Amino acid sequence: MTSILTKRPSLLWFDLTHDRSTKELVTQFEDACDCKLAKNSVLPVREQADMICVHFDRPDTPGLKLLLEIKRTTPSIPITMFTVQHSEELAVWAMRSSVWEYMVLPLSTTEKKRYLAAVLQLCELRRNANGQGKSSQIDHSPTLPDSIRRTSGHQKHQALSNVMLYIEQHFRDSIDQRELAQRCGMTTFRFSRLFKEANGLGFTDYILDKRMNFAKDLLDNSQMPITSIGYEAGFKDPSYFARAFKQFANCTPSEYRLARQLKAAAAAQQVQDEKTTEALESLVQSLSS
Repeated sequence: MTSILTKRPSLLWFDLTHDRSTKELVTQFEDACDCKLAKNSVLPVREQADMICVHFDRPDTPGLKLLLEIKRTTPSIPITMFTVQHSEELAVWAMRSSVWEYMVLPLSTTEKKRYLAAVLQLCELRRNANGQGKSSQIDHSPTLPDSIRRTSGHQKHQALSNVMLYIEQHFRDSIDQRELAQRCGMTTFRFSRLFKEANGLGFTDYILDKRMNFAKDLLDNSQMPITSIGYEAGFKDPSYFARAFKQFANCTPSEYRLARQLKAAAAAQQVQDEKTTEALESLVQSLSS
């Protein structure tokens, strides 16, 4: 007869992904655990699983509320939260919700082995009547997700983040990249390279993108002359503003404004037409009754 201590851990899985991909994740654990998928994300009555695994790709409010409901319904069964989309806020939420483990996908081989070892220890303690109160012996401290590892690279990104608010507030002004680099304690070359790595755009292109979107907002929502909009967005030369805008939006500022006005007029006319149609239909109905 197999000892209760040597039984494989039983994992009950809830698929809360948008693409229903939990079955693919489950295959990674079937060699070491007995895995069962909850039908229609409903908790089976009198479920005796060792671990409830809730799988998200992009956590949303209904899914997180369901996780809390599962925890409320079965407080004695620990919960592991697997998620593709990760943020520090989400990790803090999971911790405050007393989720037993928070796992960021995809899993590395090291993370998977660490997790399985912790689950095995947990199951042994839960199944051993003499193991009550010993859960503190379980070492399931997760390694830091790649997005927040405290490496020198992470520290550099932190240093860079210290000037992003300044850029947000002063992108319409003349900003000296060398001065920002000095604020971060970096050479201009290193600052430039790291800035592009963190933001997907080089420093100059990033500032230009911010200014162009600001100009587009003024073109959409104000009657300011185009020359004034260029100055307001941080361009000292109106002709350069016009050339840069055309390269950015594939049309001149005047063409952009005219197209937006025509689109708005067409939308307004459509609304008016719909109201006219409704009024006519109402009139016809009143005459026929």
